[in-house]
Amino acid sequence: MCGITGVFIHGEGRIGQAELTAMRDVMVHRGPDGGGNWISPDGKIGLAHRRLSIVDLSASASQPMTNEDRSVWVTFNGEIYNHAQLRPELVQRGHRFRTDHSDTEVLVHGYEEWGLDGLLERIAGDFAFGIWDAHSRTLSLARDRIGVKPLYFSPQKNGLFFGSEIKAIVEHPDIERDIDVMAMYHYLTFMATPAPLTLFRGIYKLPAGYRLQISSDGRLDARRYWDALPGQGIPASETRGLSDAALEDFYIQGIRKRLRDSVECRMMSDVPFGVFLSGGIDSSINVALMSEYTSSPVETFTVGFRDHAYLNELDEARFVADRFNTNHHEILIDEKDMFGCLDDLIFHQDEPIADWVCIPLYFVSKLTRDSGVTVVQVGEGSDEQFCGYQKYMEYLRLHRNYWQPFRTYLPKFAQRGLAAAAARVAAIRPGFSLNADILDRAARDREAFWTGAVVYWDILKRPLLRSESFQSYVPAAGISDEEMLPASYFQADSYNIVRSFLEPFDAAHPGQDVLTRMVYNEFKHRLPELLLMRVDKVTMSESLEARVPFLDHRLVEFSMDIPMEWKTRGGVAKYLLKKAAEGIIPHETIYRAKKGFGAPMSNWLKSAFGEFVEKSILSSGLIDRGYFNTDHIRRLFAEHRNGRRENANQLWVLFNLTAWYDYWIQGKEVAVA
Repeated sequence: MCGITGVFIHGEGRIGQAELTAMRDVMVHRGPDGGGNWISPDGKIGLAHRRLSIVDLSASASQPMTNEDRSVWVTFNGEIYNHAQLRPELVQRGHRFRTDHSDTEVLVHGYEEWGLDGLLERIAGDFAFGIWDAHSRTLSLARDRIGVKPLYFSPQKNGLFFGSEIKAIVEHPDIERDIDVMAMYHYLTFMATPAPLTLFRGIYKLPAGYRLQISSDGRLDARRYWDALPGQGIPASETRGLSDAALEDFYIQGIRKRLRDSVECRMMSDVPFGVFLSGGIDSSINVALMSEYTSSPVETFTVGFRDHAYLNELDEARFVADRFNTNHHEILIDEKDMFGCLDDLIFHQDEPIADWVCIPLYFVSKLTRDSGVTVVQVGEGSDEQFCGYQKYMEYLRLHRNYWQPFRTYLPKFAQRGLAAAAARVAAIRPGFSLNADILDRAARDREAFWTGAVVYWDILKRPLLRSESFQSYVPAAGISDEEMLPASYFQADSYNIVRSFLEPFDAAHPGQDVLTRMVYNEFKHRLPELLLMRVDKVTMSESLEARVPFLDHRLVEFSMDIPMEWKTRGGVAKYLLKKAAEGIIPHETIYRAKKGFGAPMSNWLKSAFGEFVEKSILSSGLIDRGYFNTDHIRRLFAEHRNGRRENANQLWVLFNLTAWYDYWIQGKEVAVA
């Protein structure tokens, strides 16, 4: 994994070497092993790269990289796991390779041979890249199918800027910094801004599975080249007529094969690698399968808490480490450690990722890198595909027992009346707020499940925000697109985000079960823009590459064709994956109660740290702009401290937002002392 950035000038002006270098080197943490620039002779296109050497450590594999006649240039972040299979085909077609085994060079010659769309169809991996074609004078940007690697871009009057991180773009003196108010509105709902929006007005992130091209006249062409849709993984002929026992075996064997292939190819590395180990099913499967493909002990890493041991899974991780004879490492952290890392997190996240899992993730990443490991496998994506969250099971029960009967048997006027009555009760009893919002969603024909991580539902936003401050606006010409960026994203209604995912899905794939629709929704936002973004930003803050075996697109295509009844058979969450894990990891690991990876933020916010957070929020320059009701914010803190209501999520979302604003927009240092 590396850091990429670049500028394409299609109007007046030239790219300066100093400005491009500054954009590149603000991301030195993404690539401490070297840096390179290339600027075209006419000064209109510049590409830059920070290198984290992982595959082909030679100088010949440095970037930006070009082809034989210097007509195609690439700057690339990530890994192409099937590059060794594609290279012989390209050699046979007459392409001359200069490197021994660099996957970057496959992109250069693959683009020459197949074009952008043909290249994206063939490569398998986690990537973000920029490719300059001197013949067509076109810059192409692409983000991998799932969204493991981030890619940001900013169209300006005379050109386009892009980078692996927003800090590379705003480092350029021509980029003005301000908050995108509608992106903030949606962030409060989802804990992260939905792509392609970011909290920086005029800066966007390319959604997962998208490619974007900009031509010499400044015209943008954004297209989706892949989506996590049913119908791509299991031909109907392969399951037709199978008995229940045979069908279960078909699913289990299909999962096992794809997981083995995925773990094996993600061990492609010329540097030491390891795995984050919690002791749960997902990380334990990674350890077990990695152990099959190496003769050396697997390096495993675990984090726990000194001050809140009830959250720890140290014993469970040690059990797995002992079973597979790993070289195991542990780190313990507490409130003081958390307090000391906040400034680093605010800098490295670029825009707030309001998930306190970032804190233990930061320390286990530091432990891993300090132990000499450069590549680590992680377990993200398993729970989303196979229904591993208890919250998913609760939503499925809600849908079956209450949602459908409420909407089927009650006339609309009765639904609206009950929703209004529930809202009045919630105003008196705050603990009833979520129930009231569920009834409100049902009465307004809105989905019950928006995502697995919603903080500020509509009913919670009303007392928090001054609604008159949130006015719809029209983005810059060429950005708004009814597929990638619908106009409804610029309205103060976060259900428009969910609607933009599910309406096209339902039209193209009618009759899908509830869980499949939920999983698809997660692949559109929460997984790429919250969970994978936190993994990328936090691990790369320590120059550590994270790989995600459960999110190989071939496994995702297979799992999207498995119906809900099999993923939750017998009311068991993660039923099929647990069956697939039998014989690979210990039975005790598979069937112990899921604890989950978290942090004791609720407790910390009741201590002196909570007083610091409240002061930080209320003194923020963002508060001065008049978007928030400060009396309500004070009330949220008071309720949380006295135990009247659990408000930790809401408070943490606000703190991350205001700390981001003060640092990135106002230029203030983070005050953590």
